[in-house]
Amino acid sequence: MEEELPTEISVLTLNCWGLKYISKLRRERLDEIGRQLAIADPQPHIVALQECFTQDDYRSIRRQTRFILPYGKFYHSAAFGGGLAILSRWPIEESTMFRYSLNGRPTAFWRGDWYVGKGVASAKIRYGPGPKHIVEVFNTHTHSPYEHGPKDSYVCHRTAQAWEMSKLLRGAAERGHLVLALGDFNMVPLSLQHRVITAHAPVRDSWRVLHPDSSLGPADLPAEKARRRPIPTAEFNLRENGAASDGPYNTWRWPKAQQKLLGPGKSELTVAPDTIDIRGKRLDYIFASTGDVSALGGGWVVRRINVGMTMRHPELGCSLSDHFAVEATLVFQPVPSSSSSPSPSSLSSGAGAVDPPHSEKETAAGGGDDIDTNNVAALHNGTYLQSPTASSFRGSSSGGASKTSLDGRDNAHIHTHTQQQQQLLALSKQPPPLLPSSSYDEMLAQIHFYVRRERSQRTWRGRHFFAWLAVTIGCLVAVWFSPHNYVSFILMLVSSLGLTAGTIDGLLSLLFFRSELQALKEYEWEIRNAKAAAAAGGGEPPVPVLEDGDDLDDREW
Repeated sequence: MEEELPTEISVLTLNCWGLKYISKLRRERLDEIGRQLAIADPQPHIVALQECFTQDDYRSIRRQTRFILPYGKFYHSAAFGGGLAILSRWPIEESTMFRYSLNGRPTAFWRGDWYVGKGVASAKIRYGPGPKHIVEVFNTHTHSPYEHGPKDSYVCHRTAQAWEMSKLLRGAAERGHLVLALGDFNMVPLSLQHRVITAHAPVRDSWRVLHPDSSLGPADLPAEKARRRPIPTAEFNLRENGAASDGPYNTWRWPKAQQKLLGPGKSELTVAPDTIDIRGKRLDYIFASTGDVSALGGGWVVRRINVGMTMRHPELGCSLSDHFAVEATLVFQPVPSSSSSPSPSSLSSGAGAVDPPHSEKETAAGGGDDIDTNNVAALHNGTYLQSPTASSFRGSSSGGASKTSLDGRDNAHIHTHTQQQQQLLALSKQPPPLLPSSSYDEMLAQIHFYVRRERSQRTWRGRHFFAWLAVTIGCLVAVWFSPHNYVSFILMLVSSLGLTAGTIDGLLSLLFFRSELQALKEYEWEIRNAKAAAAAGGGEPPVPVLEDGDDLDDREW
């Protein structure tokens, strides 16, 4: 018997903190993460993991979740891997690892972002037989900030990564698929990076859909201070603000002396729910779209979202990761269909055909009159604007629709349904909102600042190479006139070590910094082009986009 199409999809994202040789109690914690995923209620259908760097840890999680998540993909990237994995209840038809064009520096070895090749792990997951019964999942862990405020060395990287992510999401949405973007984005709500994703891709931040008044970051963030809200408690930050990172409930954020009180055989230390939480913030996100409403006969809306995986290891007493998980449930929301709609059998195949309604059982149940125009608009106006209510579903609490609803729809009902369908198609053609011009200017300012720094680094490292080359030649000449062997040895040692360091800097100047500047050129062109489009759409005169070879472009670069 063919499996019915799902009416709910539960998704989960978790940064596992699974760095080999660095993360404490890594194996024990990730093994318990797998066990908790296997017994989770509700059972997740799609799971995105970050910082799961070793295949041993991935296989351990797969073994424990194989009965509820039989499909999975571990993504390989750069020298040490991106630490990304996707698990699924349904088959993964395609997968791709997209590397970010701007991604740290090889000279920042102990930070490691460049060496793990951060990017976006994508998976095309099929949950039904129709052409549009596909979820495109994008899992990412963007560049870590390390510094904050004006001294943030990598803000340009994260903004560029958000921009690249938005392009991937927009492309998937244009294919008519349900789109999910999950992961640790290392950004706070309504930051520039956050706004780039939601403005340039038809997706919404699921948490803000149900908690539109949630915090904008930790309590000491200037934007959050400006709201003049009371400093939240630990419980409020979890329940209302979605602060899955840096909160007092997480034992890995405790002082070292307090962490030493945890362990096998030791009494459990609890945190009072009313503990003041100044640092807790939301870095982990679930962005989602609605899917092709006209093809599916409805769309996906968010019903539930919460912070999860807050339990501790049963023996070690520590939190399972330095982040908590974010869990969400999407539910399929049917839309009313007019009496002139094609039958499901006529929609199942053929060129230009669309999918039948998401569930024939839901279509047959009637109840379309319960969905008003606002609910229809909610499906497409920025994906989903509200969670479904009891009256939004097909059918009634009595288990079915009346005969009048099924067979005796009058002309007024048909006219209403036709208007709703027309509005639905009109909404589906609307482009996503664009950022204001000031946001593009901020992005361009980031680019220009980073360009100046990269050009300075390229010049300095190039000079370093030539300086050591000259020193090496001088040392080799001095060997001829050295009166003692030990002096010759010192000269050769200094010249060899110096030339090695200089050669590394020379290669960085020639290859890495040059390639970063090339990537920044592409990024700047796209931002200028988007700014021009936004200006034209807003009635302002369009800004000319500079091409390679233009005088102004040459002076800038």
